[in-house]
Formats: sequence, C-alpha cells, structure tokens
Amino acid sequence: MDRILAAIDFSGDSINAMEHSINYANNLKCNLRLVYVSKKKQFETPFYFQEEEFKNTNSVEEFFELILEKFKDRYTVEGGLFDYKILKGKVYAEIGNIAKEDNALMILMGTHGISGFEEYLLGSNAFRVVLKAPCPVITVRHGFVAGDIRRIVLPLDITNHSRQKVPLVTELALAYNAEIHVLGVHETDGKEVISRINQYKDQVHELLVAKGVNAFKEIRHGGNITNMTIEYAKQIDADLIAIMTEQTERPENLWMGPYAQQMVNHSPIPVLSIHPNTYR
Repeated sequence: MDRILAAIDFSGDSINAMEHSINYANNLKCNLRLVYVSKKKQFETPFYFQEEEFKNTNSVEEFFELILEKFKDRYTVEGGLFDYKILKGKVYAEIGNIAKEDNALMILMGTHGISGFEEYLLGSNAFRVVLKAPCPVITVRHGFVAGDIRRIVLPLDITNHSRQKVPLVTELALAYNAEIHVLGVHETDGKEVISRINQYKDQVHELLVAKGVNAFKEIRHGGNITNMTIEYAKQIDADLIAIMTEQTERPENLWMGPYAQQMVNHSPIPVLSIHPNTYR
C-alpha cells in the first residue's frame, strides 16, 4: 500500500494540512505517516492546542500519541497504517530523505502561518521541500479547509514536461470523481506558440475524456501565468492546482523556479507540485 507523508510542526496551519492528508489517504487508500523535524531538545506544548490533555504532555512522542488518538477515527483505510516519525536536522532535507526511504506517493504540508513553536515548515521551507522532494508535494495555504476535491486546474505550457502531471491528476480526479479543467496558458501573441498550446490542450482533454474524467478546456493569455492560473481557479471554485516544477532556465519553460515559487507561496488554493519523472 502506498504511503502519504504529512509534514507537521503542530502549528494550526500544519494541522490543517494534516487534515487534508487524511482526506487524500482515505480516497487513495494509502498509509499515512506524520513527520516532525525537531531542532529543539526541550518540548513545549504548542499554543494551538488548548485541550487539557495536550497541556500535560512532556515530549513530542506523547504529543503525537494524543494527535493520533484525536484523529484516528477520521482515517478510514481498512488495513492502513496511521503513524508518525520524529526526525532531527534540516526540515527540507529530512522530509526529502524520509520520502525517499518510504517511497512515498506524495507529501502534504502547510505553507503559511506562525505558531511560535518551531522554525516550522512554512515560508521558504515549503518551497525548499518542493524543490528537494523525490515525489509530488501538495502545499496547503492557511485557511483552506479540508474537503473533497471537486475541481482540479491543470495548466499547460508548451514544454513536454508540462504534460507529465496528467497521470497523477487523472488518478486524483477518478478517486474523487472530480472535474479537470485543462488550462492552456501563454504570455506571447506568437501564433506558433498558441497553436502548440491549443494542440496540447486538446490532446490532454481527449485523453482525460477517454479515461472517464469529466474534463473541460480553456486557454488564457496574460502577463503572468501564475496570476492567470490562480484567477481562473478562483473563478471555477477549484480545490487544487497541479503544476510541474522543472527548474531549467529554458525561456520556453514558463513553470521554472520563479513561477512555481510564486504559485506555492501565493496561491490561496492548494498546489500539487510535480518534478519531471518523479511520479511512479
């Protein structure tokens, strides 16, 4: 059975991401492992948890046991394993290492918020995890409540890698009976570029329909593909945006570093980031 990892620092935002991870694990029939990376020797109960039983904890292990007890009924995978792992070191490095060791299907983590408890998985650490992870990463922004996925935005540019996210997104759509909105995006008025994007968009749409996915297609032009994609996702009330995060500097690759980082850091909608050739 595949495993999903939820990176957790006990802040409210990471607990929210953990709730998303339970939802994904249930729908994809996966084991679920919570991962905490510690830099402090002394444990302090995070402010987020005010229940009396949490205030009496003296260690990360005790705290995790309470977390598992609190959320165990929400994890419903028959025969599945819901557990935790405590690591020490750099957040992005250790999460990447455990993902490789576990051959994880994906990682979920929060991207915004401060709890006063740790250095956290937030801010720059979130994008570092996205860059270093050996598997896809879903980042969840502050305030986006966990729930079923109904609509997924699948933006495409003209690179070959842009379409490598299709198999995983298809799997998610079928697991949730969700719509996929194939969005061609371009910043140029060049006829050749627009023609290729339309061709890719139509090919992906046709493939999704053949797989039994309820799919739609659209093309947008503008000055910033991150903003275009987010605005479109807001318009259709999307629950997930799926991007590739190739880091080469080819000018035709719109989803290289700056755009991917903008999406991870600023999208109010959860973002699925996939490196080329990292999805099994």
